Amino acid sequence: MTRIVIADDHTIMREGLKKILLDADIEVVGEAMNGLQTIAWVRKGGFDLLLMDLSMPGRSGADLIRQIKDEAPKLPILVLTMHEEEQYAVRAIRAGALGYLTKESASTQLLTAIRKVASGRPFISIEVAEQLALDAMPANQELPHRFLSDRELEVFTLLVSGKSVTGIAEILHLSVKTVSTHKTRILQKMGTASLAELVQYAVAHSLITPFRT
Repeated sequence: MTRIVIADDHTIMREGLKKILLDADIEVVGEAMNGLQTIAWVRKGGFDLLLMDLSMPGRSGADLIRQIKDEAPKLPILVLTMHEEEQYAVRAIRAGALGYLTKESASTQLLTAIRKVASGRPFISIEVAEQLALDAMPANQELPHRFLSDRELEVFTLLVSGKSVTGIAEILHLSVKTVSTHKTRILQKMGTASLAELVQYAVAHSLITPFRT
């Protein structure tokens, strides 16, 4: 039986995942709601796979994945997130995650993803594999959005998708002042003067998820 820990700050999401896993040969032995609790479980051990969201209070994203891999190099990590953008997947895989799955497709692919990652095999889409290959090319490494931190990339993606600074603060569990600071740094790093220019860049480099009607 595969034993997993679920790290996600949404109670409803954790309960839904446990229902999906109920009839499978997979046991949920622990839950975490933030980065600190996740690290505590990693240090405690006694499980085979970590199923984690990218966005949680405190340390999260690729930074948290890197810390986990430093403390438990052999622990397989499967990311389950709302972020469909390939850039998030690429950063998660580069940080040490073995699989990446969106919450939208979890109901149909979750069991397969858990079993593959638990056995030491990667679970990523063809698009993510292609993006990993493209990112290795020198020309793509010089694009300014590659120099954004993981948190800045989150804020960037939400900004260009139309979210306000206040809305982003609520989504990421940050203060409005912190998000405003991130926005200023993003504009500086990207060499842009306005949000409109950021949106134009995001569209030109396919960094915005198409609107679905």
